[in-house]
Amino acid sequence: MHARLLSAPSPASTAAASFSSLPSAGARPRRASWKPRGPASATSPPALSLRARAAMQPAAPLPQGQGGSPVHGVSNKVVGVLGGGQLGKMLCQAASQMGIKIVILDPLQDCPASSVCHEHVVGSFNDGDTVREFAKRCGVLTVEIEHVDAATLAKLEEQGVDCEPKASTIMIIQDKYRQKKHFSKFGIPLPDFMEVDTLNSIEEAGERFGYPLMVKSKRNAYDGRGNAVAQKKEELSSVVASLGGFEHGLYVERWTPFVKELSVIVARSRDGSTVCYPVVETIHKDNICHVVEAPAEVSDKIKKSATGVAEKAIKSLEGAGVFAVELFLTEDDQILLNEVAPRPHNSGHHTIESCYTSQYEQHLRAILGIPLGDPLMKAPAAIMYNILGEDEGEAGFFLAHQLIERALNIPGASVHWYAKPEMRKQRKMGHITIVGPSKTSVKSHLDKLLQRDTYTPKKASPRISIIMGSDSDLRVMKDAENIIKKFNIPVEITIVSAHRTPERMYEYAKSARDRGVEVIIAGAGGAAHLPGMVASLTCLPVLGVPIKTKSLSGLDSLLSIVQMPKGIPVGALAIENAENAGLLAVQMVGARDSELLDKVAKYRDELRDMVLEKAERLENLGWEEYLK
Repeated sequence: MHARLLSAPSPASTAAASFSSLPSAGARPRRASWKPRGPASATSPPALSLRARAAMQPAAPLPQGQGGSPVHGVSNKVVGVLGGGQLGKMLCQAASQMGIKIVILDPLQDCPASSVCHEHVVGSFNDGDTVREFAKRCGVLTVEIEHVDAATLAKLEEQGVDCEPKASTIMIIQDKYRQKKHFSKFGIPLPDFMEVDTLNSIEEAGERFGYPLMVKSKRNAYDGRGNAVAQKKEELSSVVASLGGFEHGLYVERWTPFVKELSVIVARSRDGSTVCYPVVETIHKDNICHVVEAPAEVSDKIKKSATGVAEKAIKSLEGAGVFAVELFLTEDDQILLNEVAPRPHNSGHHTIESCYTSQYEQHLRAILGIPLGDPLMKAPAAIMYNILGEDEGEAGFFLAHQLIERALNIPGASVHWYAKPEMRKQRKMGHITIVGPSKTSVKSHLDKLLQRDTYTPKKASPRISIIMGSDSDLRVMKDAENIIKKFNIPVEITIVSAHRTPERMYEYAKSARDRGVEVIIAGAGGAAHLPGMVASLTCLPVLGVPIKTKSLSGLDSLLSIVQMPKGIPVGALAIENAENAGLLAVQMVGARDSELLDKVAKYRDELRDMVLEKAERLENLGWEEYLK
C-alpha cells in the first residue's frame, strides 16, 4: 500500500481538472503520487467474494460503471472516504470482500485504515483544497467521521461531485444544537433544550429545567467530551469554563432520567428506501460506549417505537448511507432521540458477526445504489465489548493483549484490533464480539472474558411460564418446573384462574411475550378452560397439562384441550404428565439454541443408560432377586 502526501493543488491544476471525468476502479490514477497498492487494469477486475442472499439479486441488465464501462464486479466506482480510523478500516475490509476499491484521506500516516485500503492519501479532511483534490479521484465521496469540511463538500456537490450522505446532513449533525432544532421541526421526540450564551441565560435554563442540568458544546463533542453536568446553580460558572466558555458555543438539555440507552442503525439507499437493524442496548462507561447487547431486552412495543423514531429522524435528512440513532428509554416507556451519527457506528460493530449484512457492507450498498441487504440477525444473541485503554503506553498494551488472549479461548468470540500505534487511557483500541444461542449464553461468556467470577447477575427474565388455576394443581405442575431447572432455563410459576381472576389472566397472557416468555405451560384442572383461554390471548405456544379431578379423573380436561377450534392450537400432554410438558418446552426453547439441545441429548442419553443398566441387572440377577 502506497501512502502519499497530498498538497494543495495549484490554480493551474485546479483549472485543468474536471469533476465529470472520474476514474474507474480499474483505471490508473492520473498522478504518480496516486499509485495503487497492487497491479490493476481495466481487463483484470478485482476478485469478487460477496455473500449473496437469494432475495438480494441485482437487477438486470447490469449498470454501466464510470466512463460508461461495463461493471465486472459489484461496482467499478472508486469510493473516497474522509477519515481513516477504525470505522474506515472496517469499511475497507467490507469493500475488499465485495471487490470495491476505497481511497481514504487521513492526516495520519499509520491510521488504522492505511493497512487495508486501496490507497491512502495523507492529508487533512478539514482542508478545503485537499478535499477538492481528493474528490477528483473518487466516484462517490463519503465520511467515517462527521468532523470534516462540510462547506467544501457543499461546493463540490454544486459542481457535480457525488457526496453521500449530503453536505446538508453533515452540517446539521456537526452542530448538536442545530441538530436538535432540525429534529424538533419534524416532530421527533427530544429532551427539552435551549441555547445559552450568557450567565443569565444559563441560570434561566436552570430555573426552567431544574437540576441536574446537562450542558453541552454545540460542536466537536463525542465520547463524553464536550458534555458537563451542573448539579446546582453555583456550579454553572465552573461548568461553562470547563467547556471553553460561552464563546465556544453551548446549549443545555433537561436532564433525562432514562432507564436504558438504545440505538438503531438505519440504512437508506439512493432511491430513498430504508431498512432498520434490530434495536440494541448500549451500556456506557465514563460516557463512552462500553458494551452493546443485541437485541435489546425491551418489549416489542418499545422496539417498534424506537425503530419508528429512528426511521422518521433519518427520513428528515438528505443522502444515502448508514446512520446511527441514539435514543433514551425513559421510566414511563417514552423514546427520546439523543443524537444521530451520519456513518457506521460503535453500536453497529456487532453486525459484522451477528447480522446477514454488516453495517459496513450496508453503507457501501447504500451509497453505491446497490440493493440494500438483509439487516436481521443470523445469531439469536450477540454482545460487543469495547477494548478501552486501561493504562498509558506499553502497560496498556499488555493489559489489552491479556484480554485478547482470553477472548481467543471463548466460543463465539471474534477479536477486532484497530492497530492504533499509541495507547491512551479510555481510547478505543479494538472490540470483541461474542455471538451465541441466547442472551444468557453470551453474557456468561462475557463474564468469563472479564474474569467476573464473583459477579452476581440480576434475576433473568423467565423464558418459560408455568400457570395453573389453583394451588391444588401445584402437586402436578411442580414437576414441570423441576425438569426445566435441570437445564438452567429461567422459569416462573404462578396461579392464574380463568374464572376467578379473568383480568389477571388477560394481562398475564398479553404481557408474556414482552416479558421474554417463549412458551407457556398451563395446568387444566376442574374447569379445564385455562390453556385454551390463554392460547386465545397470545401467539406464544401453549402446552396444556390435564389434571385429575374427583369426578372425571382428568378426562374432561384432556378433551377440552384437544378439541380447541381451528386457529387456536394448544398442545395436549398426557393426564398429569407435567414433566413431559416441561421437557417439551425446553426442546421448543432450544430450537435455535444448539447448546441447550446438546443438554437435552445428554439427558436422553442418561435415560437410555439408566434403562440399559436396569436391563443388565435384571438379566444377571433374574427377576426374583431383582425384585428383592
